[in-house]
Amino acid sequence: MQVAVLTFDGFNELDSFIASALINRCRKDGLEAFITTPTPVVTSMNGVPVTGQRPMEFVAEADVVLVGSGVKTRDVVADDRLISRLRLAPDRQLIGAQCSGALVLARLGLLTGMPACTDRKSRPFVEACGVTVLDTPFHAEGNIATAGGCLASQYLATWVITRALGEDAARAVLDYVAPVGENEETVARALRAVDTGAAALRG
Repeated sequence: MQVAVLTFDGFNELDSFIASALINRCRKDGLEAFITTPTPVVTSMNGVPVTGQRPMEFVAEADVVLVGSGVKTRDVVADDRLISRLRLAPDRQLIGAQCSGALVLARLGLLTGMPACTDRKSRPFVEACGVTVLDTPFHAEGNIATAGGCLASQYLATWVITRALGEDAARAVLDYVAPVGENEETVARALRAVDTGAAALRG
């Protein structure tokens, strides 16, 4: 399975890199993430230039698409030409958004009838799209998930790994990257966040 980590100019490094790094610990099991960009090079909100691993059109063939956030997301959703290049298929793809990435999903009509998670600064703009924002770090319904807060990117990655390879694979990744001495609580917190965030599926 291939994962497109959609990364725009002005991106938040924590959002794109944490998710891709965690997912790429599953390469041997066939799950691989790629930094996917609309231009060959994008520059982060802190001035770090990054060369994309895949062009934005890769989102159409990816099995999973994660939309990162950044300081220019509102410019992204206002750019009709850029948005028209995003051809997503929630019936066959897992689609997630981090923080202001929820604005992209809202612009594409993928949050209709469901609440979402986002960060504090993005909240009023997401609400202005008619989306109810939850005071939780993660929420998923079907193949759509959103996460709020930079470090909640680990929950998006956990969701992807769990859906693709199962909970044991997610446990192994989380246990490896957890702070020393905090392995058990780190794994439990991430799995709890994802399980609680997807509880709506079970009614």
